[in-house]
Amino acid sequence: MAATSTRIGVAGLAVMGKNMALNIAEKGFPVSVYNRTASKVDDTVQRAKAEGNLPVYGFHDPKSFINSIQKPRVVLILVKAGAPVDDTINTLLPFMETGDCIIDGGNEWYETTERRQKAMAELGLLYLGMGVSGGEEGARNGPSLMPGGSIDAYKNIEDILLKVAAQVSDSGPCVTYVGEGGSGHFVKMVHNAVEYGDMQLITEASDVLKSAGKLSNQEIHEVFSEWNRGELRSYLIEITAHIFGVKDDKGKGYLVDKVLDKTSLKDNGRWFVQQAAELSVSVPTIAASLDARYLCGLKGERVEAAKVYQSAEFGEEVNKEKLINDVKQALYASKICNYAQGMNLIPAKSVEKGWSLKPREIARIWKAGCVVQGVFLERVRKAYDTNPDLVNLLVDPEFAKEMMQRQSALRRVVCVAINCGVSTPGMSASLAYFDSYRRERVATSLVQAQLDYFGAHTYERIDTEGSFHTDWIKIVKRMNE
Repeated sequence: MAATSTRIGVAGLAVMGKNMALNIAEKGFPVSVYNRTASKVDDTVQRAKAEGNLPVYGFHDPKSFINSIQKPRVVLILVKAGAPVDDTINTLLPFMETGDCIIDGGNEWYETTERRQKAMAELGLLYLGMGVSGGEEGARNGPSLMPGGSIDAYKNIEDILLKVAAQVSDSGPCVTYVGEGGSGHFVKMVHNAVEYGDMQLITEASDVLKSAGKLSNQEIHEVFSEWNRGELRSYLIEITAHIFGVKDDKGKGYLVDKVLDKTSLKDNGRWFVQQAAELSVSVPTIAASLDARYLCGLKGERVEAAKVYQSAEFGEEVNKEKLINDVKQALYASKICNYAQGMNLIPAKSVEKGWSLKPREIARIWKAGCVVQGVFLERVRKAYDTNPDLVNLLVDPEFAKEMMQRQSALRRVVCVAINCGVSTPGMSASLAYFDSYRRERVATSLVQAQLDYFGAHTYERIDTEGSFHTDWIKIVKRMNE
């Protein structure tokens, strides 16, 4: 093919890269593709032909790949985060020129993205760190895209991203220029942390239904299918309904019961909780979901503990229909708390970094094409539309009303779970978060008094300004004389 004739290059042709290349080509933009493994290049080109002779052109060496892209060149890198990204950049750099643009579409730590942005700027190159959510399906048919970094780099590729992203009829493409620096990858980290919380809460809901309510897999399949027709309608609720309906093709029963109860771990949840701690943002639901994954990884220890405590039996009589309705309400209430915590980290980081992030826009681009997509995101977007300076979703009038309507059900579900010996860390943490946030005065005044007692850390008073220290020991001794 003629040189400098494609609109964009994609480097890295695993599942995400291959499907993004096909998506871009399907939208009418000729694509050059490259991978260290030549067979992946050939496979991608063959698939493009099979799917309608899409304009995908393969290259087996980096020089030919770069030279095939029109100037200023735009290269989207979709490889595993960390060293593989640096290796790919170093492979391509010798053939790139001033004004060319690199986009990292992986799950990268935002500070690493900023390091690369600075290094590329010194070479005269533009750089974007772009969060991409939606997995294989999203990459092929429309992901949620979170680009951050050079605004000039974004403008170079905006026409492509607007067409490649998931499309929502009432709010437009699920992409926006997030902000400067590593903000794109930071927002993707928040997305993934909210996803952690959502998945944990849904898992707890199904566990309570099965363990306390004695619902069968088929019944849980039907319950989640019904829930997916209402206010809980979302990608995760939909796939949960599907999962509980799948029979095991290698034996009797349902496949979900044969899946090992040990979950894989990635960095995003840990990064999020660490960032929340550094910014003093309370995120108990998401932290509980991360802890739950750590605990599930202790499979061997749990097997031995089950033997020790096998005689410990818990349980109570429950009304199945009432429990189903309570769990639905509890799941929704906990979801509000989960999103409140996730969204609160965004303005906190934005202030620290000067990014000017817009929670409303972030909620909008999560409405489709990503794992947390669902009708709930439209509610979040409207809350920030009504009040762009909203400090917490819990004080949005509509969400506050819904929390008041559902808090009793959340309390009942947590109590049932406790009495049945079913662990609900996410729901319990959500309830504790709500109960702490709604109280004008909390008991931690005692903590500050204790700190002053043993460490002279001082305290503030509610009735006068200033910092105070009391010689508690001296007073107590006098009292006991």
